[in-house]
Amino acid sequence: MSARMMLLPVVLAVVFSALAQACSSVAAPPAPPPRIPTILPPTTISRTPQMVDRPLPEDCEFVLTAEALDQKLGRELGGELKQIIGVPEPSLGRTGKIDCYYGLGQRQPIAAAPVIVGLATYVDEPTAAGRVADSVTAEREDGATITPVDVTRHKASLVVTRTERLLVGSLGKTTYVVRAKAGFLPDEQVGPFLVALAQQAMTPAEED
Repeated sequence: MSARMMLLPVVLAVVFSALAQACSSVAAPPAPPPRIPTILPPTTISRTPQMVDRPLPEDCEFVLTAEALDQKLGRELGGELKQIIGVPEPSLGRTGKIDCYYGLGQRQPIAAAPVIVGLATYVDEPTAAGRVADSVTAEREDGATITPVDVTRHKASLVVTRTERLLVGSLGKTTYVVRAKAGFLPDEQVGPFLVALAQQAMTPAEED
C-alpha cells in the first residue's frame, strides 16, 4: 500500500472533523428579548357622594373644601374661602345657617365670590321644602328661568337669572343653595358643576 493510499483516510478524517467544527461554530440566532411586564396604574374607584340630611356643619371646611371645589371645577379657583354663620330665625322656622364664599380676592366683598354654597336647617321637613318652593317662586316671578334637575335621587331646581346661576333644593330638614356668577362657566357646564357641589356639600366628610 502506497503512502498516498495510507494518508487518504487521515485526510478524510481531518476534513470531516473540520466540517463538524465549522457547523458547530455557526452562531445561534439571538435569543428574543425578555418580556417586560406591563404595569397598570391602580384602578381609581369613583364614589358618588351619599347625600343625607346632615347636621349643620360649624365650618365651611366641613361643607366643601376649596380642594374639593377645585376638583369638581377641573382647575384651581384660587382666592380665599370666607364664611358667615347665620343665626336661628324662629319666625321662619330656621334653626341654623352657614354660607361659604369661594374664590375671593383681597379686599373683595363677599358678594363678589364667584361660587357660593349655603346650607340651612329648619324645624321640620315641610318647612324646609316650603322655603325652597317660596324661593323658586320668587325667582320665577322676577323673570328667572327654572329647570327641574336631579341631584342623585332627589329633585332640585336650576335657576337662571341675569347675574347668576343657582341650584336650590332640600333634603329632609336641610336646604341647600349653590350659586355661580353668570359667565363663570358656560351654561352647558354650570348645571352639572352646581349639582356636583350640592352632592358634596350634603355629604358628611368620612372619618379617617
